[in-house]
Amino acid sequence: MCTRILWSSLGSPRTAQGGTDKGNVLVGRSMDWYQDTDTVLAVRPRGEERRSTPSNPEDPGSFTWTSEHGSVVALMYREAAVDGINEAGFQVSGLYLSESEYGERDPSRPGIDLYWAIQWMLDCFGTVDEAVAEITDRNVQLIAADLGGKPGTGHLAFADRHGDSAIVEFRDGKAVVHHDKKYTVMANSPWFDEQLELQKRYEGLGGDQPLPGGVDSPDRFARAAYYSARLPATSDTREATAYMFSVIRNASAPFGTADEVRPNISTTRWRTVADLTEGRYFYESTTSPNVVWVELSQLDFSKGRPELRLDVAKEPDHVGNVTGGFTPVPAPR
Repeated sequence: MCTRILWSSLGSPRTAQGGTDKGNVLVGRSMDWYQDTDTVLAVRPRGEERRSTPSNPEDPGSFTWTSEHGSVVALMYREAAVDGINEAGFQVSGLYLSESEYGERDPSRPGIDLYWAIQWMLDCFGTVDEAVAEITDRNVQLIAADLGGKPGTGHLAFADRHGDSAIVEFRDGKAVVHHDKKYTVMANSPWFDEQLELQKRYEGLGGDQPLPGGVDSPDRFARAAYYSARLPATSDTREATAYMFSVIRNASAPFGTADEVRPNISTTRWRTVADLTEGRYFYESTTSPNVVWVELSQLDFSKGRPELRLDVAKEPDHVGNVTGGFTPVPAPR
């Protein structure tokens, strides 16, 4: 139920889980879910004031912040930020992980609703280092929420334009951080350190078993690691984007793969590719033949600007550069 890949067009060694520090740094991710996600794209400006627990403003650990960076985000069910990039070239993805344990709410700790965790990071941080330091030093606790009637238990992936990477899981209510440029691939169950061991079974990744072709999480993880490590170097940004799309599509789950026997296997609903170097955000729905993208350099993120949205769910015929197609969110009455 989702895969994430980080790759540099001129810097990845030809080994699985290689570091990324040159060329165009790109992140590709798939969103796999059991039903249509009714996802829209949003442009959020600087200077917006937000509260960490809008579901419970009286929470003693609730905190507020003002957005320092403008961002483009994908809003699942038109509400929950599950993926995005900010103008500093910092990118965050949220992926499903059934094993996640946010713990019973501890009011002595700063708390943040799951729906707003990714937006908080995009608003406030410009690098992986900054985000990791904040989430660990402050001992922030995620507060669980349902997504489309299912528990929204997940883990997070951070990336920045320098090629840095971090995978953040939650065990016993605490953040467990895997922070290194070599951590370029992420999927779902099991825990990340177990995924790293499982991939060693396969040819080209340390073992002798054939590369798996299934849609289970370890299979997608292995394919993403194998193929992303073998992408050809390129200085052409269009080629780099195409290369990333080719790998994330290969790690996707076709329609018809979900079943009741394997409830954690779901159909891929959409994919994104974020070019952190160029500030470009691509979105591809699996129910539309079109790829759309947003040029962050063409957006006005100034304080006081309204939030903008593009309805790629109910208006599936958008194609190409849609930066100018966003419209303001109506003010509350």
